[in-house]
Amino acid sequence: MITRANELNTFSKQFFDGKGEVQMRQVLQPEQFCGHGRLFNQVTIQPGCELGWHTHQGESETYFLLQGKGLYSDNGKEVEVEAGDCTYCPSGEGHSIENTGSEPLVFMALIVNA
Repeated sequence: MITRANELNTFSKQFFDGKGEVQMRQVLQPEQFCGHGRLFNQVTIQPGCELGWHTHQGESETYFLLQGKGLYSDNGKEVEVEAGDCTYCPSGEGHSIENTGSEPLVFMALIVNA
């Protein structure tokens, strides 16, 4: 199965009371996880915007940064991140990410069941 770039669902909205809007590009649909997860998206955050603080229960979330730099809250501890870095938020913990650079912050986000 191949999904062409122009067939991927893209939408923007504010997430978890974060600043500004975040663009999501759905790479996989939930049914493609075969019950093992729910999200695999390309995420784009413009400068000064953020994906707000949220927690995960019964699932984990991983970000793999492709472009830009930001400030990642790792269960309350703020850490600078940049392209090439990978973050992991296990079940029972929380995180957020803000674009602190001058270019879009782009990463892949993966949510799987814990």
